[in-house]
Amino acid sequence: MFNPISAFIASMMAAGMAHAENVEVYVVDMLDNIQNGYCIDIAKGRGADADPEDGLQAHTCYSPSGEVLVDQAFDPDQFEHGVLYMPEFDVCVQAPATDAGASIELASCDGSDAQNWAFDGEGTITPTSAPEMCVTLAGETRTGRSAENQMIALTLEACSSDLTATQTWSNRTAN
Repeated sequence: MFNPISAFIASMMAAGMAHAENVEVYVVDMLDNIQNGYCIDIAKGRGADADPEDGLQAHTCYSPSGEVLVDQAFDPDQFEHGVLYMPEFDVCVQAPATDAGASIELASCDGSDAQNWAFDGEGTITPTSAPEMCVTLAGETRTGRSAENQMIALTLEACSSDLTATQTWSNRTAN
């Protein structure tokens, strides 16, 4: 049986051979965002001061600053192993429940089913234990420090062609 943690450890041991640049994971449709779209982001704090225990949200992407900030940075090498890994914080994205409206959070990587995702860097992000459920932007847009800092909740919802704009994701390095 494939163990994503073992694969992760093996990839870290081989890191001297090759290491991909961290990427941000963003929803493809701009929706109502007025800057560079919505990226998966740690909900509170910014950059290295973010706290993974505060969960995840979608937030205006930081890449216009010329870099992917660590609170939006994922290791793309781990996508093929079913892991959404944030290296700066050494945490993995997990879905503690897979019913509609369930939250998505961060936790220490443990290789559990809750941390196993189907995402190849383009398209939907689904828990492998519930492939009919998609990571979705949900609820109303809020603003932060300024009107340009837009945020929206992330939840699991049934994958639907009616929700394509809020369920289709991609990844990129800084612009």
